[in-house]
Amino acid sequence: MLAADPGASMAAIAAEAGVDRSTVYRRFDSREALLAAIHRARLTAIEEAIEDARLREAPVAVALHRYVENIITVNRTWPVDLTRMLADDTVHARRDAAVREVDAFLERATDEGLLRPGLPEGWAGALLPQLMHLVSRQSAELSPGRAADVVVDTFLHGTGAP
Repeated sequence: MLAADPGASMAAIAAEAGVDRSTVYRRFDSREALLAAIHRARLTAIEEAIEDARLREAPVAVALHRYVENIITVNRTWPVDLTRMLADDTVHARRDAAVREVDAFLERATDEGLLRPGLPEGWAGALLPQLMHLVSRQSAELSPGRAADVVVDTFLHGTGAP
């Protein structure tokens, strides 16, 4: 609900959840506290997705697909944008650590020949999240595994004919 309407009221959120507004307020002191909890949950899910993908030790093609599939699942489960929380130093540091882990993996993928060398710095790291975001929002009919197939194929081969 908050992904569709970031300004949704606590009353609307409670109604959507099928509970009384006071029930929501017992758990969360304010709307900001609720949003912070949602953002922390998304960030934790991202960290778990990265860990599960085994970006440092799994074969790069396997790790790439697993990472993409995991993040598509996170995007669909927690469709909220973390940028609203980046003013929080702890959230910012955790997000930056996750980005560094993925960037190191993409460098490994380049070193091992999965990705083409010579691309502008940061290009792969900027493109991959955009592809995952796109498929998460526009291809809901695809399972996370099939959506990951599409993203990985597009990421590695583009959309041009062979």
